Amino acid sequence: MSSICSGKSSWAELVGAEGEVAKATIEQENPAVSAIVVLQGTNVHEDFRCSRVWVWVDANGTVISVPTIG
Repeated sequence: MSSICSGKSSWAELVGAEGEVAKATIEQENPAVSAIVVLQGTNVHEDFRCSRVWVWVDANGTVISVPTIG
């Protein structure tokens, strides 16, 4: 689905980074999206949006999965 969205759509290189740093990097590399840092286990909307990237972090604030548009 990400192919319908403009700009960079995933950031594998950010796994292991600090969540807020990942958020800033994502928003700088693709200004069309808003990155949202979310604690693992939190319920989120599951609708697909080209303008959103969930940045999943653990209790230490470390990115635990590849941030991807959606």
